[in-house]
Amino acid sequence: MEIEIVTLSRQGGRSYNEDVHGHWHDERFVACLVADGAGGHGGGDVAAATARSSVLGGFSAAPGLDEDTLRGLVVQANLDVVARQAEGGKLAGMRSTIVFAAIDLESQALAWVHSGDSRAYLFRGGAIVARTTDHSLVQQMVAGGMLDEEGARLHPQRNMLLSALGSVEEPPDIAVSDRMRLLPGDVLLLCSDGVWEPLGDGCLIDTLHASRTPSQWAEQLETQVQANAKPGYDNYTALMLWVMQEDSDETRLLPDIAP
Repeated sequence: MEIEIVTLSRQGGRSYNEDVHGHWHDERFVACLVADGAGGHGGGDVAAATARSSVLGGFSAAPGLDEDTLRGLVVQANLDVVARQAEGGKLAGMRSTIVFAAIDLESQALAWVHSGDSRAYLFRGGAIVARTTDHSLVQQMVAGGMLDEEGARLHPQRNMLLSALGSVEEPPDIAVSDRMRLLPGDVLLLCSDGVWEPLGDGCLIDTLHASRTPSQWAEQLETQVQANAKPGYDNYTALMLWVMQEDSDETRLLPDIAP
């Protein structure tokens, strides 16, 4: 199974970037992550980087796709963020969302775990076949029939999260997917809300259809975010993983797109 990974992360209209991304692999497993920090410079970026280090480090030490493993990684990441909060100052109130996906190349299986509103999407045949469900106020309103997805994307309280890493008294909500079969031609997208919020699922699909490579898709996404986002728009980060159609035993990880 040949896999290509391309990442994109920009500060948007902000003065600094609190998003992070990362990936790790060995001969059998591939792990990918996006985290979106909050809490101000010196806070949110530290929270996101702490979560990344915790989750990727924990997974590389004991990789697996079972629910207990994936949930445990995010539980530990939350504790690690809380531990850094104890340093005080700008770190005291820091938080981070997280979305993490793991692939078992041997069984061609995928599973993901998330907390907050950073998302994972699985595309097959150019259509969305699976997506995370945000831990947010507007997502609850969608579930209650008060909003549709497009209304939620544009709602003035769309950034009000119900869960994020950085709390012990009220542990974060953590959602783990079932194991999903990964097929040649599938595309996995992990992204912060700075990507999906200004674009919507329809634009993600349209830009994917217009792209022949993950690098082209990243360029399309960046162009569309810049065209559609409002002044002072959020940091935006995306990790795109393509399962290539050609038969190959090689796992190929491509470099990040240059700034």
